[in-house]
Amino acid sequence: MRPILLVALGGNALIGKGESGTVEEQFRNLSVPVAQIARLSRQFRIIITHGNGPQVGHLLLQQECCSQAPRLPLEILVAQTQGQIGYMIESTLDNELTRLEGEHQKLIVTVLTYVLVDENDPGFLTPTKPIGPVLNEDSLAKLPYPAVKTVRGVRRVVASPRPVTIIEKREIKQLIAMGFIVIACGGGGIPVIRHGRAFHGVDAVIDKDLASAKLAEEVGADILIIATDVEGAAIAYGEPGEKFLRRVGTEEAERCLREGCFAPGSMGPKVEAALKFIKSGGSRAVICSIDSIEKAVAGGAGTEIVR
Repeated sequence: MRPILLVALGGNALIGKGESGTVEEQFRNLSVPVAQIARLSRQFRIIITHGNGPQVGHLLLQQECCSQAPRLPLEILVAQTQGQIGYMIESTLDNELTRLEGEHQKLIVTVLTYVLVDENDPGFLTPTKPIGPVLNEDSLAKLPYPAVKTVRGVRRVVASPRPVTIIEKREIKQLIAMGFIVIACGGGGIPVIRHGRAFHGVDAVIDKDLASAKLAEEVGADILIIATDVEGAAIAYGEPGEKFLRRVGTEEAERCLREGCFAPGSMGPKVEAALKFIKSGGSRAVICSIDSIEKAVAGGAGTEIVR
């Protein structure tokens, strides 16, 4: 059978720098990675995961601007963005496959996915995950929620517990075996905790790259591609001594993570996710730019974590 390729799309796959995030912009931006995924589907069984930071941030802003509708908890907003972005990816992929193959026979499905987290995870005590648009620094002291300065600017942060397991992993694995292109773990998945036999949603956002690595491990993916807005992982990113890495061994990657070489909340989790996937038995893990997914799969672009 064809190998399984999991492509984790960053938020910039839909909303580019300087854009407001209109539906038209998001569909246009999606055509770049999705056209590559359509071509790769000839060689691989495909799983697509995606971020939702800008989209869930916009939903939060809309709630804050309207006092006449009841506010929804964050896990419900994550579920909404899974449906929203899943639809956009599905329709874009269907169009690209039609353009590529005419009347194509490929099956595409979006799986509403929730992810188990530990209710005692320290991430609940210290919010670190940036979501939403860049905020005005002058209004930082007046914000009703925590915010931090990131490489992109000041952004809201929320709790980001680590994924324990993907609840729908068996269903996703079966769909892949049946030939479906599966879109799953949108926005890192809907975070839930378990009380007895029941699941309960929690107010948090799971890092989509760590959730993608966990899903890739649990369904037996062969290759993990983490697509973002830069060409790969870099030492001293944005500084005069900036150096992009091409191939990094697991020991060097672990050392760099310990020494804080990669920004937490952005490149750090991507390197950690790639490292975890390789250490769990995955064949290849590459961090690359959105427009070089095919080249990264072929070994000609991005930062690859190697044994």
